Amino acid sequence: TQEKLPHGTLKTQLRGLTPRPPIPRYMSSRAPRRRLPSAFPVLDGAFQPIHNHVFEENARNSQVCLKRYMELKKKVLNGGGVNAIAHHTQKNKKVLVRDRLRMLLDDEDYLELSPFAGFGLPYGDIPSAGCITGIGKINGLWCVFIANDATVKGGTAYPITVKKQLRAQEVSMQNRLPCVYLVDSGGAFLPLQSDIFPDKNHGGRIFYNEAVMSAVKIPQVALVCGSCTAGGAYVPTLAEEVVIVHSIGTIFLAGPPLVKAATGEEVIPEDLGGATLHSEVSGCVDHFAAVESEGYECTRNIISTLNFELPEENTTEVEEPLYSAEELMGLAPKSYNYSMDVRLIVCRLTDGSQLQEFKARYGTTLLTGFARIEGHQVGIVANNGELTYEASLKGSHFVQLCDQRDIPLIFLQNTAPQPVHTLSQAEMNTNRLKAQGSMMSAVACASTPKITVVIGGCHGGDSYAMCGRAFDPNFLFLWPNARVSILAPGHADALVQEERETVHINELKKESTAFFSSGRLWDDGVILPQDTRKVLGKCLKIIKQQEYQLSKEKPKSQLFRL
Repeated sequence: TQEKLPHGTLKTQLRGLTPRPPIPRYMSSRAPRRRLPSAFPVLDGAFQPIHNHVFEENARNSQVCLKRYMELKKKVLNGGGVNAIAHHTQKNKKVLVRDRLRMLLDDEDYLELSPFAGFGLPYGDIPSAGCITGIGKINGLWCVFIANDATVKGGTAYPITVKKQLRAQEVSMQNRLPCVYLVDSGGAFLPLQSDIFPDKNHGGRIFYNEAVMSAVKIPQVALVCGSCTAGGAYVPTLAEEVVIVHSIGTIFLAGPPLVKAATGEEVIPEDLGGATLHSEVSGCVDHFAAVESEGYECTRNIISTLNFELPEENTTEVEEPLYSAEELMGLAPKSYNYSMDVRLIVCRLTDGSQLQEFKARYGTTLLTGFARIEGHQVGIVANNGELTYEASLKGSHFVQLCDQRDIPLIFLQNTAPQPVHTLSQAEMNTNRLKAQGSMMSAVACASTPKITVVIGGCHGGDSYAMCGRAFDPNFLFLWPNARVSILAPGHADALVQEERETVHINELKKESTAFFSSGRLWDDGVILPQDTRKVLGKCLKIIKQQEYQLSKEKPKSQLFRL
């Protein structure tokens, strides 16, 4: 029929069927919304007696991992140690960083990012990388916060500090979240300047990001509650609104000691760059706070002026899973050989333990399907064996389907150790590589939000197709039992027999642990299995908030400070 129509007639008819323009989001947020009803099948989460020994072995390993988790958490809470805390509070008369967050945020139910960053580094332990980053609510609005901890090395910035701050800004940009800086920084640690200053993703990138975030209307507010020396001075001056606290807040490129060394002049910090100078003379700050508590109140008031219209709180009760989350400790695999059916994990994460499987009979080593987590509809992609040719095609199809429907994707990653390929398997492996490449392309190009949880192994090329760190998920978390390495420990012997001088099995075991990974910021934090549902629910709420910003168009002109 199309061939018989005159040239252009079909196109003209199709133009006539163009639907009406969509209602702007700021209008639709006011209208009542009703979710489509669903009655997804309930998964069977009961254990078989034959699995008891695997469950018990996994549970014992999880207890060992939990002990290490609690040890590191205690170190994190101690900050720079007893002496540094006393110096910070008694001599400098400043509030500890976690107490500052209590005054800034609505409550303590915030999502802290990478709390174990900075441990086990070549230049020593830097608890929490010298700064606390995360996402919390201020006047009901989810905001990223970056708070320097001056008890750790005097607030000096190490390479891992810069990396952590850049990751927090990336989270802010990816999810369009307002960003609040609590600045108390002594500048860069000069002995490591070659790893802090010169490259693209070093310290200068923080200031570049601030300018770009302002240009795309991501609000930024800075509270100067300590020293802002050298590079740290640019953080507040590039923010859109700045609050400074009298007597403890200072902004200058060089402090009094350097002024004396250069000019012989003696000057006190308050006269050189204190709150009075910058609020009355230079105009570098916008708000003067007499005490710290007033500064946090002022910051909260600034956040309340942002152009967001939040929906009414949803009072609908969410259906809890039918099975206990505590049992996930026995389902977290000690190694790949101790993996159980991933449905046993999924049914302890989803609402009502329900899952609408997609292509259930095809590519069975990859579980795909639709579910809800704390009321949010998601697409789940979970390893349940090797990522075969069929599984990769299935994954590619499902990822594109979720992207078309704007459904967030949850990846539960437990990749199989890479086998040693033989010549007889060449054709099969080539097909598998093509299919995995197709899935990688689908994951990389999908614009829908993606959250990855490594529940077991993260090894080789399979990890890329399952949205590893390089594929830019909105969030990536590890269970304490997780292993992250190009080769799986215990499965690398056949590949390293001729290279024992360059690859050491013991080093591989050490460097593949979840805590080694998190210490280097290869993830957004180690989370306990039983907390996974809560963390995922919080992430989904955070991601959804960008829908409620009323104006997102790029401004005609950039905001510059005086």
